[in-house]
Amino acid sequence: MIEVDRRVVRKSARRLLPLLVLLYLVNYLDRVNVGFAALTMNADLGLSSAAYGLGAGLFFIGYFVFEVPSNIALHKVGARLWIARIMITWGLVASATAFVQGEVSFYVVRVLLGIAEAGFFPGVLLYLTYWFPRPERARIVALTFLAVPLSSVLGSPLSTLLIQHGEGLLGFDAGWRFMFFVEGLPAVVLGVVVLLFLPDRPTRARWLTPAEATALEAHLAAEEAEVVGREVPTRQALTDPRVIALSLVYFGIVFGLYVLAFFLPQVIRGFQEQFGTTFSLLEIGLVTAVPYVFAAVAMVLWARHSDRTGEREWHVAASTFVGAAGIAAALYMDSPLAVMACITVCAVGVFAAIPVFWTLPTRLLTGVGAAAGIALVNSFGNLAGFAAPYVTGWLEDLTGSFRTGMWVVAVLMVAAGLIALRSRPAARR
Repeated sequence: MIEVDRRVVRKSARRLLPLLVLLYLVNYLDRVNVGFAALTMNADLGLSSAAYGLGAGLFFIGYFVFEVPSNIALHKVGARLWIARIMITWGLVASATAFVQGEVSFYVVRVLLGIAEAGFFPGVLLYLTYWFPRPERARIVALTFLAVPLSSVLGSPLSTLLIQHGEGLLGFDAGWRFMFFVEGLPAVVLGVVVLLFLPDRPTRARWLTPAEATALEAHLAAEEAEVVGREVPTRQALTDPRVIALSLVYFGIVFGLYVLAFFLPQVIRGFQEQFGTTFSLLEIGLVTAVPYVFAAVAMVLWARHSDRTGEREWHVAASTFVGAAGIAAALYMDSPLAVMACITVCAVGVFAAIPVFWTLPTRLLTGVGAAAGIALVNSFGNLAGFAAPYVTGWLEDLTGSFRTGMWVVAVLMVAAGLIALRSRPAARR
C-alpha cells in the first residue's frame, strides 16, 4: 500500500476539523433547541407532551425520506456545494420556527427542517473518508462529533438565556421565538463560508502541495481497495444484511441520544415536584450541560482507545451497556444529584458508542455504495429520532412520569449492544 506522511494527515485535520466541528455544533443546536423552547413554548401553543413529542420527532421523517438521495448527490456534485446548500436552507427554516402559531404549523416547520438538513451528518462522515486513513477515523469522527456535547454545553445556557430575556426583542412576543430566530442565522452565514473555503478533496486543497495531495488520495484509494475491495452499486449496498444490522444498532443508540436531547430539560424541571428543588430557566440550562461535559471527554478517550487497539464491536457494545445501566439506575435514585450522576453515566455511554460505531459502515463499503450505505444507517438512526420523543411524550402523558420511557431507552441500548456483537463475524468476512 502507498504510504502517506502523517504530517499531511495532521495538516488536514488542523485545516478541516475546526470548521466541521463548528458546522455540526450549529447544526445540532438548531435540531434540539426545541427541547429548551418546550419549557415555555408548549404552554404558549397549547401543546401536550405527546403533541410536542410528535412535532419534535417529525423532523426525522423528512430527514429519513431525503437522507439517501442527499448523500448520493453530495458524492456526485461535491461536498462544498452540497453542504453549503444544506446549511443555508436549514438556517432559514430554523429561523422560521420563530413564527409558528400552533400545532399544525409546528409540525410543518419541523418536517421542513428535516428535509433541509437531510444528508448533513452522513455527508460529513463520507467527506471524512476522502481525507483520513482508516486507523485514524474513530478519533477523527470523535473530534468532529465533539460538536454534539459542545452544542449542549454551550447551547444549553445560551438557549435558556435567550428565552429568558428575548421577549420583546426584535418585536417577538415570546423569548422562545427570539431564540429560534437568532440561533438559525449562523447556519446561513456558515453556509456561505463553506461555499468559499471548503475543498471537495485533497487535490482541491490549496494548503496541500500537489505531491502531498496526490500521495494522500493514492493512499486512501489503495486502502479502500485492500480493505473493502471493489465498489458495490447503490442497490446492493442498501440491501446488504450487514448494513441493515448496523442500522438496527444505530437505531438503539440514537434513541437514547434524542431522549436526552429532547426531554432532559423537562426531567430537570420535574425535580421541583419530585424533590422540591427549584431551578430558573438559566439554571436548567446549566444543569443540562453537565452530563455533556463528561460525555465529550469520555467520547474522545474511548475513540482513541479503539483506534489504538483496532477493536470496534466490543467498544460499541460496552458503551451501550454502560448507557443502559446509567439510565436504569437513574429511576431508583432519591436525590437530584444522584439522578444527574446516573444520567451522566448514560450520556457517557451514548456518546462513547457513536464515533466508534461509524468506523463499521465504512469498513464494508466504498464509493457511491458508501454514500448510500452510510445514509441508510443514519436514516434508520434518525427514525429513532422520530420515535424517541413521540414514544417518550406519549408514555409521559399516559403514565404521568418519564419512568416508562427511560426503561424503553435502557432496553433498546442493550439490544443495540447485543446486535453489534453478533455482527462482528459478518463484518469481517
